[in-house]
Parts: sequence; structure tokens; C-alpha cells
Amino acid sequence: MNITITNTTIASTSDYDTRMIALVNLLNQTISQVALGLICIMGNIGSIFNCIVFSQPTFQKSPCAMYFIAASFSQLFTFDFALFTRMLHYGYNMKALNYELWYCKIRFYLFYIFVAVPRYNLIMATVDRFFASSRDALRRQWSSQKIALRVIIANSILWCIIYIQVLIFYEINNSNCSYRGGSYGIFFSIYISIDSGILPISLMLIFGLLTVKHVHQSKQRIVPTPGNNDAPANQTGRMSKKDAQLHKMLANQILLFLILNIPNPCYLVYQSFIVNSTLSPLRRASESFASNMTYVLVYLGFSLTFANFFISSEIFRREFIQLIRTKVLRQNPRRTTSTGGATTVKVLRPTDGEE
Repeated sequence: MNITITNTTIASTSDYDTRMIALVNLLNQTISQVALGLICIMGNIGSIFNCIVFSQPTFQKSPCAMYFIAASFSQLFTFDFALFTRMLHYGYNMKALNYELWYCKIRFYLFYIFVAVPRYNLIMATVDRFFASSRDALRRQWSSQKIALRVIIANSILWCIIYIQVLIFYEINNSNCSYRGGSYGIFFSIYISIDSGILPISLMLIFGLLTVKHVHQSKQRIVPTPGNNDAPANQTGRMSKKDAQLHKMLANQILLFLILNIPNPCYLVYQSFIVNSTLSPLRRASESFASNMTYVLVYLGFSLTFANFFISSEIFRREFIQLIRTKVLRQNPRRTTSTGGATTVKVLRPTDGEE
């Protein structure tokens, strides 16, 4: 009698685990198909728009805009390779990386590069704003187009070199493409948690807060004379409207990054403690789901860059709407001028001359 009850209990537990595994896998698959598909479409469109808007004359002389262009351009590779291959793997069960070693190594090598490059271009934009807002003239010289170009190129080369280790230490074990276990597995888990979460978040917070401090000090240093609203910005101590909106765009992007990226490094730290543990089938399915969801949030953060810029900046909105009006709707361009606090919008026709 006792044996029958025990067998029934084991069978019941096994059926429950099977149903839960199927449910978790179905949820993981559905989110990967729908959410990642929408993020891929939205991210590609937004990144293209970002590149076009920031290449307009209004932003051409801004080093910060160069970092935004570099970040948006590199995000195209993030969406079209890193995200797309993840969607195929989890959403459509196309798991070639678990069987082809060369694809296993190349996929993760490019994945880490295409996620790191746009992330650190954004961090470099934060550093650029720190230098640009400084009272020290020598520090302000570090905010230049020449330096921005060098940093953007160096950033790409650096991550291509750093992640060569993936080509060496990634392997297929038990039909699963992952980094080598043992001491290296612990090292790599901790390294990724620092590289992907702790370090970027810390750098963004530090330079973001220092930039806010600089901006606050510049506002207090020189008080504009009442009634002298037409004085140049460098005489009144006020930063230009474009710089102020670049600061706002970047601040909102940092906030967005913090909210959507914190779960990933937290999970990676946790994963470093269980990297050599033996997990039950249900636990493995749950861990796979949790890991995938943290990356869904990371990709969502990248895809919301255009929406953030559009909402945060009046100048960005104006340039984008102007592009749609002139390039898509084929309407005459408009020129906005400000005189004595009043804004005038003039429609430029082909017969109009330029002053």
C-alpha cells in the first residue's frame, strides 16, 4: 500500500514538472517571437531615424551627436544580428549554435561586441557632456569632433580585442553552447556582470551627476542682467538651447538604461554562483526564461532610444518633423527664427532667397 502511494506521488510530481516546463518554455517562446520581433522592427526604424536626424546641420558640429550617431549605427547590428539570432533561438527553436561549434563561437563573439559598442558609445557621450560643461578650458578641449572620432574607432577596436576570449573558451557541452566551466566559468560570469552592468551603470551615474553639478554651477556663476535677454549665451552664463537639450536627452537615456539594464547584471551575478551546479529540468527551463527576459529588457532599452530623444528634445522633434515634411511629404522647408523672445516660422519656397 505504501509503495503504491509513493509511486503515485512521484508520478504526480513528475507530471506537474512536465506541465510547468512546457508552460515556461511556451511563455519563453511566445515572448521571444512577439516582443523581440516588435523590438527588432522598432529598433531598426528608430536607429535609422537617429542617424539621419543627428547628421543634419543643426547637430553636425556637436561631438555628443557624433557619439549618438555611432551608438545608433552600431545598434543596427545589435538588432539585426544579436537580437535576431536570439529570436530564432528562443522563439523558433532554431538552435544551430548548440550543434555547430564555429557558429557557437562566432555568434557569441559578435553578440558581445554588438551589445558593448553602442553601450559604451553612449557612455562616451556622457563623458563628453562632462567635459563640455566644465569650467576648465583645458577640459572643454576634450569635447571635440576630432577626439570623438578617435574614441569611437578605438571603442570598436577595443571590444573586438577583448572578446577574442569568446572564440577560445566557448564550447558545446551536452548540446549547449556556453563558456567553459570550472574556474574560467566563474571568472567570465563575474566579468560579464561587471562589463555589462556594474561598470556602465557606475560610469553613467558618476559622469551624469558631475555634469549636472557643472551645469548647476554655470547657472549660478553669472546671473544675466534683467532685460538683457538678447545677450549671447557665453556672456550671460547660459548654455545654448541645443546643449541644454542634449544634456536632457542624455540624462533621460541614462535613466532609461538604469531601469532596463539593472536586472541583467543582477542575474549574471547570481548565475556566477550556480554556474557549476547541477539543475533539475524545471530549474533549467526557469533559468533560461529568466536569462532571456533580462536580455529582452536590454534590447528594449536600445529600441526606445529614438522615442526618448523625440520626447526629450524640441530641437530633435523639429528636425525630424522637418525631414518628414520635406523628404516624405515633399513640402517646402520651414525656417524658424527667434527675435526678442518671439518665434517666427517662415515657409521657404524655391523663389525665396537666403539672407
